[in-house]
Amino acid sequence: MKPPADPIAAVTHPDPYPYYRELVARTPFYRDEALGLWVAASADAVTAVLASPLGRVRPAAEPVPTALLGSPAADIFGRLVRMSDGPGHGAMKQAVAAALESIDATRARAHADRWARTLAAEIDPRSSPAQLDDFALALSTHVIASLLPVPDQALRHTERCVGQYVGCLSPGGDVGRVERGKGAAGDLMELVRSLLTAPETSGLLSVLSREAKRAGCEDSGAIAANAIGFMTQAYEATAGLIGNTLLALAVRPELSARIETDPARLDDVIREVLRHDPPVQNTRRFVAADGLVAGRRMTAGDTILVVLAAANHDAAANPAPERFDIGRERRRTFTFGAGSHACPGERLATTIARAGVERLIARGLPLRSRSGAVTYRPSANVRIPLFASGTG
Repeated sequence: MKPPADPIAAVTHPDPYPYYRELVARTPFYRDEALGLWVAASADAVTAVLASPLGRVRPAAEPVPTALLGSPAADIFGRLVRMSDGPGHGAMKQAVAAALESIDATRARAHADRWARTLAAEIDPRSSPAQLDDFALALSTHVIASLLPVPDQALRHTERCVGQYVGCLSPGGDVGRVERGKGAAGDLMELVRSLLTAPETSGLLSVLSREAKRAGCEDSGAIAANAIGFMTQAYEATAGLIGNTLLALAVRPELSARIETDPARLDDVIREVLRHDPPVQNTRRFVAADGLVAGRRMTAGDTILVVLAAANHDAAANPAPERFDIGRERRRTFTFGAGSHACPGERLATTIARAGVERLIARGLPLRSRSGAVTYRPSANVRIPLFASGTG
């Protein structure tokens, strides 16, 4: 099998991990002239880049993608704590983290189980792999939206809107996709604002609103945008985690047998999937001023591709990184980032993924048949297997 052409092509390569380990060993932090950016691959380089005060999550000249300007999609994107820096970032990040931390584990599991059961009952994953792909994408929105809480009757429309909004953010999207995403963003803002102004606000949205105001943020638009962000940021990443966990079990029959006799070990499988075959493969940082980043001289405007998946496979962070080991001690996982923009949603994502995988197995999904060739959803950042493309 030919290795990937570059770290971006690696995201959807059938097996990019030998290539990533080679990057770590030979070029842990280098300038890729063909891509026109720096590449951080080793655990040390990734950690240093994510911690650097010179790094920003968006280019200074384009805080919001130009194609979205003047639309509700721009209103959401520009207010997301994940996509912003500056004085207001810390306060909203604190509110977002507090809101997610407030979700009781038992309650989260109950919502995840309910919607995994409901959505799985509507598909036949044995005869229609495309339905399996749809299930993986739909589940996180149903769970998180119900926690906000969005009424049950509005969940399917909400999930469609989340998918359309996320789709319009992909680089190179056609005009139709971008316009659909803008319209979907308007629907999402209208929905969440209506929940915010309801006589009795409850659930995750209520906590986010309270924590944001406690932190000094009175901007209802920012509160609504970050509530939407809970759904949009989980959409592809959780689908990838579900799919990659199914693949991990499919190619390791002995592990599947172990899960059947000891279902509690599924949590350990998911944690190792997050390291070994993570849904989020990379992120980017944009250098705001001249200076040193990870020991290299940078110029304002430089872009750094931060290859989180390669850092997961750095032997200095995880000995014998090629080995899939559910009992791995002192596992270091970079998938959720680090520093001020580290994602606080790991606990909720793993809860949703576990419920989805459990329910698919209970529905009789033949894991061995999913171990054939699959392709991956086109993306420069997220690794989502498409089972409908497999040979089965």
